[in-house]
Parts: sequence; structure tokens; C-alpha cells
Amino acid sequence: MEFIRGNLLNVFSEEIYSAEIGFENGLISCVKPVNGNFKTLILPGFIDSHIHIESSMLCPSRFAEAVIPHGTTSVIADPHEIANVMGVTGINYMLNDASGVPLKMFLTVPSCVPATKFETSGGIITSKDIDALLKRPEFVGLGEVMNFPGVIDQDPDVIEKLEVAHANKKPIDGHAPMLSGAELCSYVAAGISTDHESTTQSEVLEKRRLGMKIMIREGSSAKNLKTLAAVGGDFLVSDDKDPEDLVDGHVDKMLLKAIEYGLDPFKALKMVTLNPAEHYNLNTGNLVPGKAADMVIVDNIEKLNVKKVYIDGKLVSQNGDLNFEVKPLKLQGTFKSNPKKPSDFNLSADSPKTVRVIEVIEDQLITNKTTACLDIQDGHLMADPENDVLKIAVVERYGNNRITNGFIKGFNLKKGAIASSVAHDSHNIIVIGINSTDMAMAVNNVIANNGGLSVVSGGEVSDLKLPIAGLMSDRTAKNLASDLTLLKQLVNDMGSDLSSPFMTMSFLALLVIPSLKISDKGLFDVEKFEFMNLIVED
Repeated sequence: MEFIRGNLLNVFSEEIYSAEIGFENGLISCVKPVNGNFKTLILPGFIDSHIHIESSMLCPSRFAEAVIPHGTTSVIADPHEIANVMGVTGINYMLNDASGVPLKMFLTVPSCVPATKFETSGGIITSKDIDALLKRPEFVGLGEVMNFPGVIDQDPDVIEKLEVAHANKKPIDGHAPMLSGAELCSYVAAGISTDHESTTQSEVLEKRRLGMKIMIREGSSAKNLKTLAAVGGDFLVSDDKDPEDLVDGHVDKMLLKAIEYGLDPFKALKMVTLNPAEHYNLNTGNLVPGKAADMVIVDNIEKLNVKKVYIDGKLVSQNGDLNFEVKPLKLQGTFKSNPKKPSDFNLSADSPKTVRVIEVIEDQLITNKTTACLDIQDGHLMADPENDVLKIAVVERYGNNRITNGFIKGFNLKKGAIASSVAHDSHNIIVIGINSTDMAMAVNNVIANNGGLSVVSGGEVSDLKLPIAGLMSDRTAKNLASDLTLLKQLVNDMGSDLSSPFMTMSFLALLVIPSLKISDKGLFDVEKFEFMNLIVED
């Protein structure tokens, strides 16, 4: 048997006292108070209970390499990004790549693949697939049910998936942005137990009153913790984190922010340990006999500097250094898209037109609807950079070569174009630019690289390659972060003041977040859940 001693933060009794923890065969065998003047604090291993690893641009093994030194010992990941690209094959890749590292990667089964019928995806997850996956020990629940209109309207396919989860006695994660009143009641009545899309305190309060467990999100693009800390919640989650943020920290940074914003330290710690462990029935999250010896040793609760990390009783990281090797797995290419011409991004018109425009909101996934009157040149509607109205398009990547063009406000580009194969949830190619020539060049670079990000400025192309399903890389977080920082600086030099322009862009194709979005099939009104015309008719 091995032992460690220190000041134990007990998540059950909400007290800190000197203790000795004994463990063997990966499990805690004994915890007892001792006398001592210790300088370190022992915490349960941190759990991020809702994350899409693909959004980090890191394959699972590289993700583990990045987060374990920050005290993360477990994640509950929803692999619906790669599932929308490759179906069950993509999910199995995630598990296989994670199998070589100590991070505990539990999965929820993606419930919405494709996310909606209004876009083209590369994979399908059926109710039969869900039933088979939920019977495997790695899967702890049904992933976020984004098709809330399907729940409310009792869509047979959606309801069947919920029934499969209930039959397997697994919790169901929710996704209910701005849902309220009778519609929210219908959603909760379906047995959906969590939500991570709340952006206002009143929204949290209404959902909590109906028994929903609230995931307070602090991601790279959506930052809700400061607003929601006063009303509290049940989990702290990142949802989507880019490599730049992960280099600086993960759950440890969320905890520090939560305490800074006024959350009680004990309650904040429970949100990343005990609460998710109990909700998803995990044998971790607290330091008592019989539980996994997943422990984080820090200096104190005020600074949370991670000194040591144990997973199943094994020292896996010390002072930021890893005690394990990372050997990422490769994955075959997934693109079936032909190169594009500038004319593919033109919108024909015989006179100036008033068009509907997507308007982004900094640090939020929701968008506004607005309009703009645009001039024509050579029979095509033109962008209006002076008034921050740019061109946007979604290029289908799975063999149909479909393109939808529209307009966007909020990026403030004064030249060039940016493109990405990370475009939630179907991950077609999304591109924003001043003109059709630069847009075509940016998209073709993404296609040639079998996925990734590209920036076109002054006729020159810069990129970041994401060859694993067009979503991830097998390079380290530090290398990716360095490249991403350079691309962001280029975009900033082109006029944009968004802090995370690529992540912000990636959510503009997400048809389940209000209010106006775009897919390869058309401009989409999320509130009405239907397509709408780009041109505002007189």
C-alpha cells in the first residue's frame, strides 16, 4: 500500500484537515486524520463534465497531454463533432487514441447525428447505434439533445433515442438555449436532466426550478461564468476550448475564476468532482475508500498551482512534467470536395438589394438578425466592409459540392478571407471574406490540406492543418497554440477585433443556437426552425 499526506479538502464534509490517504491497486483503501503541519492541499481529480475534445483541435492523446498537468483526471466528452463527420467509426477512433494515455475519457453517445435535417453531414447515428454504444462501459449517458424542436413536437426519431437512453438507465444531457415556458416544460418532461446553454440568470433560475442541473460554461468562445456565478449551478464545464487556452490551463483555471466571481470554494470544487461523478455514476470524484485514487496535489485553494497528479494511484504528472508517453493514432482523410472557383461565391442580382445579415455577438454562440442594403457590381451583390457587412459561405465537403452564400456582420475584416473545416456540427467548410477570389483561395487551401484553418491576406495563404477528420491534429498543444496565435494575429491585422475569430466562425453553422445561422443548404432561422430567403422582399 502507498500513502500520501497533506491537507485534505473533503467534498462531503466541506472541511479541510490534515490527513493520510492510503491506496493500492488503483483504489483508495483508507483515509484518516493525522497530526501535521502540511504545505500542500489534496483534492479529488478534476472532471470536465461536458467537453467536445475535437474543438481543442487536439486528438484525444494530445488533449490528455495538455490537461493532465493542470489536474484534469477525467472528462465526459461528447464526440458528436467527429461522429457528424464519420459516424461510429469516428467515435471508435477517439476511444482507440485515448486508450494509450491515463486520462479517463468517458463518452456520451451523440444524440443528434446529423444535428438537423437542414444540413449535410458525413455520418449518421441511429437509435440502434445508440443502444449498442450505451451498453459499453465507456459510455455514461446520451449526449446533448440539440434538436429541442424535435423533443417538443414529439418527433418519432428523437423520442425513440430518448427512450433508448431511459431503457439503458443513462442520464440525458440537454441543450436548450433560451427555451422557456411550456416548451421548456415539455423538454424537461422528456427526461432531459442537464443544460449548458444558459446565458442569463433568469434562464438558469427557471431551469433549476424545473429540476434541471445547470452546467455553467466557460469556454474559449462562450463565456458564461461571470454572469451566472451569482445564481450558481451544478457543474463547471468548458464545452469548447482551443489549444491556446489549454496551454494556460483547464479545469483549474475555471475553478479559480469561479472563486474569483464569488462562488464558495467548496461548492465550486464539487462542481468539478463530486457532482459529475454522482450524476454520471463514475467511480471517482471524491477521496473515500473504494473510489479511484484520482488525486490532485496543489499549493492552496487560492492559487491552485498543481504540483502532482495521480490517476488510479499512479503519479502521472509532477510540476507540469508528464510520466507517460503520447503516441497519437493517424486517421484516413475524409474530404470529397472539388476545388472551388471565385464565381462559386458570387450572388447574382440585377439591382441593389436589402439582404438578411447574421450578426455575431462577442463571447456568445447566439447571433442577432439584421439587414443591409448592398450595391451590385457586374451583376453581383458586393460586400460592404466600411459598414462591416462581409460575405460568408458554407461549402459542403462530403461529395455533393453544394454551396450557400450569405452575409455576416461583426468580423470587421478590411481585406482577405478566412476559412475553416471546423464548422459545428456537420463540419462543412465555412468561409468569410471581402471578395470571392480570396474566399475561393482560402477554401481550396483547406481542401488541399484535408482540413484545417486558412487565412488569405494580400494574396498570400497561411494555414493550420487539421488532417484528423478535418477537426484535429496529432501535434502538441503548444505547437498548435503557436500556429493559432499567428493566424489570429493575421486576422487581427486584417481588421477583426474578435478574441477567437475561428471559434466564433465555427458556430455560425450551428443551426440549433438562435437566431440566424447558415448551412450548406441555406440561411436558417433557428427560432422558426426553417430556411429563409437571403433577399428581403419589398
